[in-house]
Amino acid sequence: MLDVIKHWYRQRFTDPGAVALFLSLLFGFVVVYFLGHILAPFFVAVVVAYLLDWPVTRMQRFGLGRVLSAAIVQLLFAILVVLSLISIVPTFLTQMANLAREIPTMISRTQELLLTLPEEYPELVDITLIQSVLDDLRARLLGSADAILSVSLNSLTNAAVLMVYALLVSVLVFFMLKDKRQLLNSTNRFLPRNRELVTRVWREMNVQIANYVRGKVIEILIVGSVSYLTFMLLDLRYPLLLSVLVGFSVLIPYIGAAAATVPVAMVGLFQWGFTPPFLYLIIAYGIIQALDGNVLVPILFSEAVNLHPIAIIMAVLLFGGLWGFWGVFFAIPLATLVKAVVNAWPRNEDPAVLIEKT
Repeated sequence: MLDVIKHWYRQRFTDPGAVALFLSLLFGFVVVYFLGHILAPFFVAVVVAYLLDWPVTRMQRFGLGRVLSAAIVQLLFAILVVLSLISIVPTFLTQMANLAREIPTMISRTQELLLTLPEEYPELVDITLIQSVLDDLRARLLGSADAILSVSLNSLTNAAVLMVYALLVSVLVFFMLKDKRQLLNSTNRFLPRNRELVTRVWREMNVQIANYVRGKVIEILIVGSVSYLTFMLLDLRYPLLLSVLVGFSVLIPYIGAAAATVPVAMVGLFQWGFTPPFLYLIIAYGIIQALDGNVLVPILFSEAVNLHPIAIIMAVLLFGGLWGFWGVFFAIPLATLVKAVVNAWPRNEDPAVLIEKT
């Protein structure tokens, strides 16, 4: 067994470039794992910088300097974000509070519906099972209502903290955009001399992350906007709240779409019951999800589509468990990183294999 391990080690780690790549990945993992909660504003700034780097680069091609381009793009982005928050947040919070107040009514209607099942199907449904399901559902929904109301009531308290973080992130984004080349070059001092593999993987991942961030923001906006228009046309209650939920559900591949289906279906069921409008809602929502998964995602994430769905789901579970929200958000780029590392890692073939090939 020891000889097998030694043979594997000589094959995989005799190349200095491979050792440098391994140590770089290990250092990055340790830093993010232990300091991830502290570096959250930095991660937000990195995401925004990747998002805004494309228009900054395009403005430079028109003859503007890097500093002026970064300032103009960031100013326009800040104005757009502020206008969006002013127009969306009040309605969003109001719909959250209204939904929280109606949760007890939803519980009562659900109880009435479920308690009729033992009478209609006495051989299939047990009254004690229904009662236990109702108790668990009541506890979960009431807990959700309390959480929603606490978020609404504490929003003013958290506003000051959010403003400080927004200012900090804005400063970080500006300097990341302005001094992009200098920042990237300065990291070379901390890398080993044999960094060919590190450079190759970094160049590939830099392009992948930039495309992923832009594509994911575009996907959220398209899916959220189309869902909002659909819910408005169907006259569904809480359209803004549900469309925001559906839009952000695309952050979690496969799992997010399934999770967002539950509140949409529940609100539609309590509003219309088992009637044609509810059926139209389910069909429309299914079409949105189908177009997102089969048309929009392949267009925006051509590289991610090459990853097997099992690999993507495993990446969501693994990196989400390690790093929470940021692990989920970057699950696909991290899975692509693993694939890039495996493809770039040097392979020293066994001599017997080389003899057979000759």
